[in-house]
Amino acid sequence: MHTHANGARLRLAKLAIDTGYEAPAVYAWSRRQGVAQVAPVKGVEGFNRSSPVSGPTYVDVTDAGKRLRRGARLWTVAVSTFKAETYRHLGLPRPTKEEQADGVQHPPGTVHLPDWVESEWLKQLVAEELVTVRTKRGFARLEWQKLRERNEALDCRVYARAAAWIVGADRWSEARWADLEAQVAGDGKDDGGHDKAAAGSIRAVRRPARRRSVASNYMR
Repeated sequence: MHTHANGARLRLAKLAIDTGYEAPAVYAWSRRQGVAQVAPVKGVEGFNRSSPVSGPTYVDVTDAGKRLRRGARLWTVAVSTFKAETYRHLGLPRPTKEEQADGVQHPPGTVHLPDWVESEWLKQLVAEELVTVRTKRGFARLEWQKLRERNEALDCRVYARAAAWIVGADRWSEARWADLEAQVAGDGKDDGGHDKAAAGSIRAVRRPARRRSVASNYMR
């Protein structure tokens, strides 16, 4: 649970969890939390996928091969695509304080970082670079390679972005974003005095000044 500056309590709309280590334990934990809350994910390399996220596929089955009715569902994430998007968004031009005072907005996709972020976290966020490598047959292909061992911040960014995709944030209408914005504009309470769910809010996605109801531009 995250408390907005205006007092509204924001819940996670979807939590993506990596299955690259101890997958059975991750599946069991995800199953207990419920498919509505948790999305087990598996990262794959390469840029030749039609969608950055595909699935889900059932990964929990009985000994007889029958699907468990409430079993875990695995999503496959094209991590190369979301890494490229992250680096592209990090490179967007940012308006100065003077320009912001004149009403100039940050470009859509701008990555906003809090002042308390430590240098180690920032180094992890940009811990990889995209290079061109040659296969044994002489063909060129793009590949992400580590510049340093620790890259957890980048991985977290990629899988949080995948969670936003799974929950549908890339396809939300302008009206949906306006409704979510209205939920955090006040004191975070409904007419009955209860906390507003704000279930559609995604901490990994910032709402730009202008948003169109179109398909995702992840390939641009």
